[in-house]
Amino acid sequence: MVHTYNKDDSSLRGLGNLRRLAYFVAVVETGTFTAAAERLGITKAVVSQQVARLEREFRVSLLVRTTRKVQTTEAGQAFYLRCAVILREAEGAFDELAGASAEPSGMLRLTAPFDYGVGVVVPAIAAFTQRYPACKVDAVLSDQTLDIMSGHIELAIRVGWLAETSLQARKIGSFRQLLVASPTMAPQLARLTHPENITKLPFVANTALRDHLRWNFSLNDIERRVVQVQATIFLDATLAVREAVCQGAGLSVLPDFSIADELAAGRLIQVLPQWRLPSGGIHAVFPAARFRPAKVRAFVDLLADREQQRQAVNRTDP
Repeated sequence: MVHTYNKDDSSLRGLGNLRRLAYFVAVVETGTFTAAAERLGITKAVVSQQVARLEREFRVSLLVRTTRKVQTTEAGQAFYLRCAVILREAEGAFDELAGASAEPSGMLRLTAPFDYGVGVVVPAIAAFTQRYPACKVDAVLSDQTLDIMSGHIELAIRVGWLAETSLQARKIGSFRQLLVASPTMAPQLARLTHPENITKLPFVANTALRDHLRWNFSLNDIERRVVQVQATIFLDATLAVREAVCQGAGLSVLPDFSIADELAAGRLIQVLPQWRLPSGGIHAVFPAARFRPAKVRAFVDLLADREQQRQAVNRTDP
């Protein structure tokens, strides 16, 4: 039966086998199967079998074998020249890949919530570009959850509770939710003893949150209260809510990273500090992929370190 060539033939799979090409090239360049095996660190039998398989599958003689050395046929010489180019290109590609994994470089495209982005991510970006001058950063700060499966965004910072179960994520930190108010409300706050009491006071709602009027309080992880507040002001951005509260417009619940400076300066005070609200997570979220570029890994590591430092300060802050 005559072996016919067609694009669907299984023998074409051999063309994609770089290992077999490397065996053949080693034989040509060293002149013997024994020397090729020594260069490759394998047995002579393996080299001989794989080269013979190439010839058998394509029904062409690539080498003329003698007792002392091997020489290429006309077809073998032409095949060798093509294979040598392929292997050099492959080696160059792997070298480039290794270099990319070793030193961060190129444009990093990421997204983060606006409030956490301004307060934490932007300072991290500044430190990152100073540490890695070969990197640039294109960041989109938005309270809208952007789709990172489109291929344009390599990293998303998510603050809160993850809803995207199909994506890969790394938790880099956490945050506390704090009930706060302006010191100008101190006379009204003095009478508060339980979370239910806040329903009698003005409240500034953050409509960027899913449940912006319903809050779960706990005391010593035993006693729990669910409070439904009545808001007087509705705003769709955390920083806007913070400003309204600083102006004395009412109480609100805000994440610790967005009000640390205001608490330290006394522009805001924590209300009912013995009662806790649920803590949330801070995650680095990635598109599904086996490997991460060095620039992504380096930035997430840097942000995680800074997040740990921030939380350490919060733990020691009276």
